[in-house]
Amino acid sequence: MYSRPSFTPLRVVALCLAITNSLASTQGPCDIYASGDTPCVAAHSTTRALYGAFTGSLYEVTRGSDNTTVDVTPLSAGGVANATIQDSFCAGTTCLISTIYDQSGSGNHLTRAPPGGAYSGPEADGYDYLSSADGAPVTLNGQKAYGVFISPFTGYRNDKPNGTATGDDAEGLYAVLDGTHYNDQCCFDYGNGETGDHDTGAGHMEAIYFGDHNLSGWGSGDGPWVMADLEDGLFSGYDPTNSPNNPSITFRFVTSILKGGPNQWALRGGDSTTGTLTTYYSGIRPSGDYSPMGKEGAIVLGVGGDNSNRAQGTFYEGVMTTGYPSNDTEDAVQANIVAAKYATTSLTTGAALPVSEGSSISLRATTECCTTKYISHDGDTVHTAVVTSSSSDDDKQAASWTVRTGLANSDCFSFESVDTPGSFIRHSSYQLKVNENDNSTGFGEDATFCPQASLNSAGDNTIRSWSYPTRYWRHYNGEGYIASNGGPFNFDATDSFTDDVSWVITAGFA
Repeated sequence: MYSRPSFTPLRVVALCLAITNSLASTQGPCDIYASGDTPCVAAHSTTRALYGAFTGSLYEVTRGSDNTTVDVTPLSAGGVANATIQDSFCAGTTCLISTIYDQSGSGNHLTRAPPGGAYSGPEADGYDYLSSADGAPVTLNGQKAYGVFISPFTGYRNDKPNGTATGDDAEGLYAVLDGTHYNDQCCFDYGNGETGDHDTGAGHMEAIYFGDHNLSGWGSGDGPWVMADLEDGLFSGYDPTNSPNNPSITFRFVTSILKGGPNQWALRGGDSTTGTLTTYYSGIRPSGDYSPMGKEGAIVLGVGGDNSNRAQGTFYEGVMTTGYPSNDTEDAVQANIVAAKYATTSLTTGAALPVSEGSSISLRATTECCTTKYISHDGDTVHTAVVTSSSSDDDKQAASWTVRTGLANSDCFSFESVDTPGSFIRHSSYQLKVNENDNSTGFGEDATFCPQASLNSAGDNTIRSWSYPTRYWRHYNGEGYIASNGGPFNFDATDSFTDDVSWVITAGFA
């Protein structure tokens, strides 16, 4: 005979909590927004699914060796990106992120940004660069994934959006960003921009900005700040200049939130790995032509509405919604982001640099023409030169480099000249130079490089630029460059690229 089980009040509470936790574990940020009646109309991430049931493609990578593509999907429904798809596909060559797919079903995919009113891109067709597929590795709950590392002149866009906010319509946005990767240039944005790639006036944008650009708006301290790019101005609050309630960001992973409706808007932010959100501003629109707004609905990533493409930053995930999300909804999204457990991981892949910090090394070319040549310098110019044990002491010293912890990132390395201590290999206008360290942020970024496994079987390592991760140390016509596998310059030629960027690491001649 069947007997009904008895439930004490405590057992009922426990069962309800278990069900709630089970449901929460299958939710993504866009499920939370939908439950708050502000559904996502664009959802972009290269690191994870943003819906609990999503199993589709997160992003596409294009391989340098043959220009073929592959889509990266989650490991499971609602899960972290399957990084092994990319790693296997890109082994022994380079890869770029060519499309970031919209998970919302609206078709708002992001592709290479076209030229605009501010700048054209550096490519022959005026389009911006694409991001390196492996420039921003992270882990989520211990699983490896890759973010979108935006160097200057890099950007993504969709000028034919579907369902995004226009005019004075209400919308919400969030993005998870790298709080340590930024500059003072315009404009590292994610959000709503002009459909014609030109500045069409104040109020025609509503995008999250991150950086320490302070010509039209800033917060407290030295930055960086989460601000709003509303076109013809960056805003940290109502005041078009300073807002002391908008703090400088110190988080490695930052949750940035912007939302706007008729004569109201808000900025919020927090640490993506712990804690809750703080409201930096909530109130009426700035004075001028910002109420009513004239939003056009295009989607930008890494650039301004007019393709202002001199900024830098790193994007992991973000969405755009319809309607004005409540604080409670955004707080639940923040809890979901924290539960994803973003964490850093090594920027060096494959074979590690086979020496320790403080060691003296020399780097020998592996291209068939040049296997007796080493990275050397004459004054500030880096070039390749034949060096042997019988060479002069001056030649040996010029081809020897002291390995130092990366000036801009301790996970990578900088290379100090043995014969001119205090001077380092750095890139300037894509050429490798030897210059004295001036201790500036820009110099440190230019002089930081991340070793990876050699792209050919003859070498030990390729040496990738930290700040321009699509570019590697390359010898071309005897000179040193940071070169990409195809690009607008002669030294980006694809012929012999793999060999030209692969190096044998030896003990330093001096």
